[in-house]
Amino acid sequence: MKLTMTCAALILFGAASAWAQGDSKALYMSKCATCHGPDGKAKTAMGKKLKVQDAQTAAGKMSADEMIKIVADGKAPSMMGYGKQLNAEQVKGVVDYYRGLGK
Repeated sequence: MKLTMTCAALILFGAASAWAQGDSKALYMSKCATCHGPDGKAKTAMGKKLKVQDAQTAAGKMSADEMIKIVADGKAPSMMGYGKQLNAEQVKGVVDYYRGLGK
């Protein structure tokens, strides 16, 4: 019985993690990809115009906490903050997803 409960908990945790990752990707694609690119390389028209850094460079220069603050509060002059639209877990998920694109 204990083994069954443990297995069930692991399966649910795995499903929740996969859902959270999918949610983060969907949020990134809807909120960030226009400038940062679907692959994090910032080779979009807006990314080039705004001179957005690629994910690998940005992740090398900034900590996850610094990126979380930028996503939540925005970055002048052109990046709006999403702290009122997204909860803290969603912001962290988007940052984690973006940082993963740079690996």
